[in-house]
Amino acid sequence: MHDTYFQDQVAVVTGAGGTLCSVIARDLAERGARVVLVGRTLAKLQTVADAITAAGGVCRTAACDVTDEPGLKQLSDELLDNWGPCRFLVNGAGGNNIKAMTTLTAFEASELGDERPAGQVGFFDLDMGMFEQVLKINTLGTVIPSRVFGRQMAVAGGGSIVNFASMNSYCPLTRVPAYAMGKAAVVSLTEWLAAYLASANIRVNAVAPGFFVNARSVQYLGSLQAGLTPRGRQVIDHTPMGRFGEAKDLLGCVAWLLDDRASAFVTGATIPVDGGFLTRSGV
Repeated sequence: MHDTYFQDQVAVVTGAGGTLCSVIARDLAERGARVVLVGRTLAKLQTVADAITAAGGVCRTAACDVTDEPGLKQLSDELLDNWGPCRFLVNGAGGNNIKAMTTLTAFEASELGDERPAGQVGFFDLDMGMFEQVLKINTLGTVIPSRVFGRQMAVAGGGSIVNFASMNSYCPLTRVPAYAMGKAAVVSLTEWLAAYLASANIRVNAVAPGFFVNARSVQYLGSLQAGLTPRGRQVIDHTPMGRFGEAKDLLGCVAWLLDDRASAFVTGATIPVDGGFLTRSGV
């Protein structure tokens, strides 16, 4: 029997041009949802849209910054007029930037001197403008879509929001202070929103992906096929399942969290999808 639960419901996916959320968007379209692909780069969104329409799905693209509340409000009004209220929201937009990362994993006296080793970046050398941008995209980039599309859900009488946290939400990894700080905030926001919106019949949860394969991860971690970097080897040694995640590994968890039939009594939860990364202490 064909499951029609998602059929013709409006699902907004931010960060939809990315490796993980593009696959989530395609899965929701295959389930029958009308999917709104939100991201900053129209060309990336169009690639996803082409795949969805080729498979018989329904979608539209929206090149929009998720920290631009007036822009998102305009989009939400257009959607309401054409498709109806948002029923499902996946807040996948976020990310890191190399200029907000250190190269050091612990303080070294050399970062206080006038002549630092070439390429060395310590905590005291970080680009604070980029640090702020990373915080903004991961925090306000979750808050603002939740306000805009959560309002539609409240008016309509219910909905489900899934945020994107990270392994950094539980314990910060070395070298990524801004990203770790932002993703820890996503968990706190998820819990706060879940309590606040429960009376509006809106559930709010999050997924916390472990180390997944994408173009950037290959640069820093390498691959099992071509060889691992030292950091990649540390990750694999810390992951009981012995591999990196693939985008499809998120689909079941996200669909479960969105589905009121399957997870009706689940809200405020952050679910690790990490191959067991959190279970191994490294000792």
